[in-house]
Amino acid sequence: MLCVLLCFALCLYECRGAPNVVLIIADDLGWNDVGFHGSNQIPTPNIDALFSSGLSLQNHYVAPICTPSRAALMTGKYPIHTGMQHGVLYGIEPRGLPLSEKILPQYLKELGYKTHLVGKWHLGSYKREYLPLNRGFDSHIGFWTGKIDMYDHTTQENGLWGFDFRRGFSVAHDLFGKYVTDVYTDEALKIISEHDKSEPLFLMVGHSAVHTGNPYEPIRAPEDLVANFSQIEDPQRRKFAAMLTKLDESVGKVVESLQRHSLLKNSIILFSTDNGGAAGGFNLNAASNYPLKGVKNTLWEGGVRGAAALWSPLLSKVPRVASQRLHIADWLPTFLSAAEANISISNLDGIDQWGALSQDLKSQRTSVVHNIDNIFGSASITVDQWKLHNGTNYHGAWDFWYGPSGREGSYDVNAVLSSAAGRAIAELGMMPTEEEILKLREASIINCQEVEPISCRPLEAPCLFNIEEDACERRNLAGLEPEVLQRLLQELDKINRTSVPPNNQPLDPRGDPKFWGRTYTNFGDYQRPEFVC
Repeated sequence: MLCVLLCFALCLYECRGAPNVVLIIADDLGWNDVGFHGSNQIPTPNIDALFSSGLSLQNHYVAPICTPSRAALMTGKYPIHTGMQHGVLYGIEPRGLPLSEKILPQYLKELGYKTHLVGKWHLGSYKREYLPLNRGFDSHIGFWTGKIDMYDHTTQENGLWGFDFRRGFSVAHDLFGKYVTDVYTDEALKIISEHDKSEPLFLMVGHSAVHTGNPYEPIRAPEDLVANFSQIEDPQRRKFAAMLTKLDESVGKVVESLQRHSLLKNSIILFSTDNGGAAGGFNLNAASNYPLKGVKNTLWEGGVRGAAALWSPLLSKVPRVASQRLHIADWLPTFLSAAEANISISNLDGIDQWGALSQDLKSQRTSVVHNIDNIFGSASITVDQWKLHNGTNYHGAWDFWYGPSGREGSYDVNAVLSSAAGRAIAELGMMPTEEEILKLREASIINCQEVEPISCRPLEAPCLFNIEEDACERRNLAGLEPEVLQRLLQELDKINRTSVPPNNQPLDPRGDPKFWGRTYTNFGDYQRPEFVC
């Protein structure tokens, strides 16, 4: 009988085919904006269902800002090795992720996947060859630049303003006025419902939430949801809570739809932020990275330690809080490994983490390059337990700790169990008990020890932290560990010598939306005789 069961299980695994891969990427979500990390202020029951029944990724590192992080995810390389390390890509900037880079959907298409992007691209749009449909995606609905208003789908950057929403290459004027999270959700559900299960699915949902839109009303969400958070004193944080609620609902609907259409049992779902939260009013936003230091576009833990969870029935040892050190560049080789692709790729910075994550083995990653930006004059690397800061961004203006903590009140574990995602996962027998969820959540919360701080002034001298003991970066050990400091400075110099120059370009006035019907477009493909420099 045992032999029969083992043979059945083996056949079931082999007959699955390549797993479906679903990426859900939040934009500017803070470490403390996920309820599973300890905040009771904004419920995220669907997101927490993934954290509590899969792997809560405790040491998942991302790039500090949008474009570099997405470039690393797509290429499996550090941004310093693709020229994408300095800031973000603008809608009228004549550049993109280098065409010499083969990216994740292109690899997956070669393996027979149907590939779909819903939402944000932000890796180049001035020519068609840089756009999603020419870089491995079968379909795209969403926007090309870095941010949009959640209702009118326009973006204001560098003093310019224009509409930016597309269905493939066509401008999607018909979706004007529809809340963009709902647009993404509807499209994702449509893709799932119409998917031919004889082929594996790659679905990337790049949310706009919780990034701010335009300065005239940076945070927008349905008013009835905003009213539900009257207990939050900060009006911007109230709107943020409503925007996050819509994101969480979207996650639940996607997971539920995967189960309804018999795809969930053979799926890998990665939920992750693209970078740390825009907290304390940064970008006019109201995220929380508590208790971590810093914000988006800084190299402190609050800027680069990303809230993330990996969920799949194919993972052997779940649920748990996964301590393996990861970088967002690891996902390309990891997903290819999970698909059992026999592909040898040279010059990747990403490491195949599938075995380590599935079996709870030691990660092969011992170091992380958080970024090296020689224009900003900032760099940070982690080697073993040591993290080095050499310089900082914004002249140190955002080198602090930002709440709220959200620890007041209680955690509604029943909401996690009864959420759309929780119910769908429970149908596969993978949802833990209430007691287990609370235990896992407690293990996922970062608590800073009450220690005597040692100040860090990275504009004056490099700083060194034992990040395993001091995730909140309060004790600068540079003066106490001079040999370690010198070793990391030498390692940083060695890595810096492998970097390529940033490929940023001067803004091109030809791309001004006013010349293109007030729409951001692939202006490099056209000649406009009426354009006058």
